Amino acid sequence: MPSQNKGNPWDFLDEYRGKVFSGEWPTLPELFDITTSRHPDRPCFTVYEPGRVSLTYAEALDRIRMVSQYLRSIGVDHGDKVAVSGKNSPEWAVAYLAVLYAGAIVVPIDYQLKDSEISKLLDVSDSKVLFIDGERYDNFSAAARKLAAVVSLERERTPYVYDVSADREYEVTSARETDLAAILFTSGTTGTPKGVMLTHANFVSDCFLAQANLTVLPTDTFYALLPLHHSYSMLAVFIESISVGAEVVFGKRMVIKQILSDLKEARVTMFLGVPILFNKVLAGIMRGVREKGPVVYGIIRFLMGVSGFIKKVFRVNPGKRIFRSVLEKASLATVRICISGGGPLAPSVFRRYNQLGLDFVQGYGLTETSPILTLNPIDRYKETSVGKVLPRVEIKILEPDERGAGEIVVKGPMVMQGYYNLPEETAEVFTEDGFFRTGDVGYLDHENYLYLTGRAKNLIVTEGGKNVYPEEIENCFQLYDEIEQIMVRGFIADDEQKVEEIEALVYPNLERFEAQSAGGEHDRAEIEKRMNTIVAEVNQGLLPYQRIKRVTVLSEPLEMTTTKKIKRHSVDE
Repeated sequence: MPSQNKGNPWDFLDEYRGKVFSGEWPTLPELFDITTSRHPDRPCFTVYEPGRVSLTYAEALDRIRMVSQYLRSIGVDHGDKVAVSGKNSPEWAVAYLAVLYAGAIVVPIDYQLKDSEISKLLDVSDSKVLFIDGERYDNFSAAARKLAAVVSLERERTPYVYDVSADREYEVTSARETDLAAILFTSGTTGTPKGVMLTHANFVSDCFLAQANLTVLPTDTFYALLPLHHSYSMLAVFIESISVGAEVVFGKRMVIKQILSDLKEARVTMFLGVPILFNKVLAGIMRGVREKGPVVYGIIRFLMGVSGFIKKVFRVNPGKRIFRSVLEKASLATVRICISGGGPLAPSVFRRYNQLGLDFVQGYGLTETSPILTLNPIDRYKETSVGKVLPRVEIKILEPDERGAGEIVVKGPMVMQGYYNLPEETAEVFTEDGFFRTGDVGYLDHENYLYLTGRAKNLIVTEGGKNVYPEEIENCFQLYDEIEQIMVRGFIADDEQKVEEIEALVYPNLERFEAQSAGGEHDRAEIEKRMNTIVAEVNQGLLPYQRIKRVTVLSEPLEMTTTKKIKRHSVDE
């Protein structure tokens, strides 16, 4: 049972144990029932299109139950799989939860995949029903794909998720906390997609244990901008919000202008994103400050330094008041906490947000761990760390080097059950004593904060036998907004001796160069010159064996995942 110590965010569940649920953790439907009983009239799922359209928790529950009964009426039973693929929307959320209320297993699928790729995942997962956006509805015939039904998440097509119903009341065999809740397909930045099997207890335990390092309030408004099929957004936005009765506002497009409009109109308090997004927002803020002239810029940078020092040392936050006008212009004035995940964030970016008065933290995890394993507490954050290890999570470092870095392995209630129908692949990622091998390299400090150095499979070994992790070098470029993408990797400089050196593939931010050009065009030679200058600047701050020896300026962007990480395998030679 959960610890009975006072102050645990999950203590309130004791009131419902034996009434709404039995065991250690409620299932996701039981959790949503509990939250609805506590906050029936609070806004639950909201979208601006362009006017505000919102469902309260009680209204959302009614729709969820209606859809779950429809699923039972067409033969969806306990343990069946149902796929949900579409852009973020209240309908997506209702469909997701309705699958779980029917006792079934939800299979969230990336809506940016090709039709053929979605079809393959439907087959691999043995999905019985598909919920999908209206614009792709006609591409998926239930008969052709041997599905019981295809349901639209938009009104343009029928059957539409909000209009379906059952002819009578059907019994539901409810899931237990140890039953599968979802199968999440992930390719990450390398390899073939694998179906990660996560139980209700995996999700719910991770949701509440994360709250030991981060306070989430019923009055919060979360911004669901990243695709919800991804484990980071699914847990840190969707499940966290419904665990306490907070509001979820669904963002439609990852376009800065639209994002800033949504943040302001919805009065967002919890802004979760990926490093590339926070880099762009910060670059816009600092550009605006720089345009005020060197004197004003110097004063503001000085005040930022003072603000950050006070915040770090005295745990008082003067920045929100000092920089209120700056934050209002950036539509961040109502934001209580920013959280970066899905990839490494440069400490310099982390530092500047905190200097501006925003409580800015980052965490670490993988789809296979539901995903959160560590999170920086806002009052005890460490800028170079990806956070403090959550309660009940055990992390070990295998074969540490001279600075204590080695492969990170983990045990905890959020660790997956395995890969769907892939027993050999499952066995490969667990140690003999049951720890999950993350494939990431890092080290722990004496206070149990985790530091990442890179992915084991991306390791570059230089001529002198030094280990170089590309991610550490890539982080040094995050504040250069002239660079849209950068990927650091090794290349063989001497075929005979197999000497490996370091190169950078760079895709420039063409909009930035066009804005600087009088004619609104970009000069290739000037761009290459600037890219080489930036690399030379960064090289000066690196150790000799880490320095980039070759720069390639790309004419096309590198392929990325939906959380804006470069797919390294797509450019491997």
